[in-house]
Amino acid sequence: MASAREIFEEQLPADLAENPGKATAANAVFVFNLAGDDNDDGGVWTLDLTKEADHVSEGESDSGQCTINMAASDFVDMWEGRLNPISAFMGGKISVDGDMSLAMKLQNIIS
Repeated sequence: MASAREIFEEQLPADLAENPGKATAANAVFVFNLAGDDNDDGGVWTLDLTKEADHVSEGESDSGQCTINMAASDFVDMWEGRLNPISAFMGGKISVDGDMSLAMKLQNIIS
């Protein structure tokens, strides 16, 4: 099982490099606020899909259009296909601040 840090630093950038259409389709800046301690890879990550490369960075962006709040472990489960994003949202495991329509686009990038 991957950690949230591994996903943001390795897997997600590799996936976007392999499938650049995913980034251009969303054309937005997402902030992930992952609850958990350092051992759970909690923290804040920015996914900037308005740039041509270097989409992922640690920390919050002032230009975030959509903030996803969830537990780091739930993010990992969602990335690895064990947690359905819609079910997680409906069940209160995910909250979204900002543009909800962008959150829907994010499902195509994360899953």
